[in-house]
Amino acid sequence: MSLVAAVLVGCGTTSTVPITGRKQTLMVSDGEVLSLATQQYKEFMSSAKKSTNAANTAMVQRVGQRLANAVTQYLNANGMSSEVQNFQWEFNLVADKQVNAWCMPGGKIVVYEGLLPVTQDEASLAVVLGHEIAHAVAKHSAEQMSNQIKQQYGAQIGTTILGALGMGQNTQSIVQAIAAQGFNFANLKYSRNHENEADHIGLIITAMAGYDPQVALPFWQRMAASSTNQTAEFLSDHPSDATRINNITNWMPEALKYYKK
Repeated sequence: MSLVAAVLVGCGTTSTVPITGRKQTLMVSDGEVLSLATQQYKEFMSSAKKSTNAANTAMVQRVGQRLANAVTQYLNANGMSSEVQNFQWEFNLVADKQVNAWCMPGGKIVVYEGLLPVTQDEASLAVVLGHEIAHAVAKHSAEQMSNQIKQQYGAQIGTTILGALGMGQNTQSIVQAIAAQGFNFANLKYSRNHENEADHIGLIITAMAGYDPQVALPFWQRMAASSTNQTAEFLSDHPSDATRINNITNWMPEALKYYKK
């Protein structure tokens, strides 16, 4: 490991991803990420047009809250109760034909009306929302920001970086610089590894919330068919359809252990 890499790792905070147990090194605090996410969420909702379909809006809120309750229960039961305070869950359905949904750090979830014809039922909607919630629970946004910070530090090899690595104020200034460059949580493209992990965790969350995880297979098959004409925004940088379906099939026995009708 290079000197710069060693110093960067030493200055980061080690975190454990729920369910998968993967270790991650984060260069930003929960407070820094949540502050930026809250600001961007407010900006988005100020210009977004909420759906006027009361039944569908209620469904999104019902499914989302059920998943959120399952996540909260899991964190509390597995020694991660301190993480619960990072989430203030909110669920909105917006009038937009995009086949899309996203969850910002802090649990701010938006579903686009264009997704519902593909999900077709509540259990399949839970699969999508479980995937999006997984990104938040696994702190993938913070990891993406941390990678950007590492890249910026890496470009400053020499006495400057060694003199500046007190972190704290320095990290905050870089976080602000990232925000100024347009770090957009709603349109964030995660790495393929993150997408695989979100599929895995999301499937477990779906099952924990009492939705049959087996609906994930026909849902993703429908999604694959629909994406031939219109690629869903939240599918960017995802594994191939065949890989995803194969992975979900392999994870299914684990998910079914959490599923109680």
